[in-house]
Amino acid sequence: MNSIQLSDHFSYQKLLRYTLPSILMMIFTSVYSVVDGFFVSNFVGKTPFAAVNFIMPVLMILGAFGFMFGTGGSALIAMTMGEGKPEKAKEQFSLFVYVTLISGVLIALLGIALIRPIAAWLGAEGELLDQCVLYSRIILPALPAYMLQFEFQSFFATAEKPQLGLAFTIAAGLANMVLDAVFVAVLGWGLMGAAAATAISQTVGGIAPLFYFARPNGSLLRLTRARFDGRALARACTNGSSELMSNISMSIVSMLYNLQLIKYAGEDGVAAYGVLMYVNMIFLAAFIGYSVGTAPIVSYHYGARNHPELKSLLRKSLVITGISSLAMFAFAELLAEPLGRLFVGYDASLMALTLRGFVIYSFSFLFAGLAIFGSSFFTALNNGLISALISFLRTLLFQMGAVLLFPLLWGIDGIWLSIVAAEAAAALVTALFLIGKRKRYQY
Repeated sequence: MNSIQLSDHFSYQKLLRYTLPSILMMIFTSVYSVVDGFFVSNFVGKTPFAAVNFIMPVLMILGAFGFMFGTGGSALIAMTMGEGKPEKAKEQFSLFVYVTLISGVLIALLGIALIRPIAAWLGAEGELLDQCVLYSRIILPALPAYMLQFEFQSFFATAEKPQLGLAFTIAAGLANMVLDAVFVAVLGWGLMGAAAATAISQTVGGIAPLFYFARPNGSLLRLTRARFDGRALARACTNGSSELMSNISMSIVSMLYNLQLIKYAGEDGVAAYGVLMYVNMIFLAAFIGYSVGTAPIVSYHYGARNHPELKSLLRKSLVITGISSLAMFAFAELLAEPLGRLFVGYDASLMALTLRGFVIYSFSFLFAGLAIFGSSFFTALNNGLISALISFLRTLLFQMGAVLLFPLLWGIDGIWLSIVAAEAAAALVTALFLIGKRKRYQY
């Protein structure tokens, strides 16, 4: 693994070896919410489980700013290295880390103050509202670390150390699992224990890499003194805006789904959607992880004007994404019942609702990978506009339109069908952009 460099020619085997740590990193990060959900659902109750799923989109929006600096910044850093300017790349890296840390503290303080009115505005009331606020106020102090963790997932791949990033993420994920078991199942701390376990694990995942990069290390990047560079920050924010847009849009759409589900199926609908979201998070994390892993390679060869390698990377990535999409669809169909029983097997009507949603929703995995990779590919080419447009259409416009219209035609089934239609439309748009921009980027 250490022998793989960004400047190499990438075969299928080398590409998968290099991106696998990033894929596993994203999957382990997604496991946080899944583990919380499992313990809360089985040891605390249905209402606290619904509360976690209800407020999670808000927390994801706040953490998404770290993903913006990570993806947008890593594309700029890798391109700078491809241009033969390693010291400038280190300065840019340091600036992005410092800005993320400072902004994380400010956003966390704002979130703690406003979380109750936000949850109430979204429709939570009574016990559901109280549980949302309790969970959020324990997790929010760890938000700066959560943002850094998102950011370092991109930066480790750019530093040619994706396996080290995976090690930090596994440590954080294992901490979350063990602490959830101890705090919730053994000590009986309920929702408070689940939130504390997640907050501590996020701190491990976000702060530990700071110590690695602060000292001399064997990677391409290290924290140094950084002068303020408004132009680099603006480029990183613009370029990473697609990932920010994607995360915010998905969270907004999740809130809209929750509102529609409360309307059509009550609290059970929110709980069923929560189970689908856990599987969705893990499966899409694999696509996102592959995209994060390939992005610095694409940026490097774009900066080095190595067009044949750029073309090879795109072709191989489309093949890998296509095969993975078919495999995920098959797994989702096969695992629908056992996964449903794992989370909500204690309630027959909730189980039936979840299983029905699973069977329909799983068709979305056939299309999601192309749009996720396409958006990341244009980010890596430093074309934030097209990347943001793909993300906007996929995660906001298409899904909002479908989830508002389809239930009028097909009721609760229309809610599950809306994500399938939105992902299919986004895949088509992505394919058109990839075809249309071939000559400009010479891939």
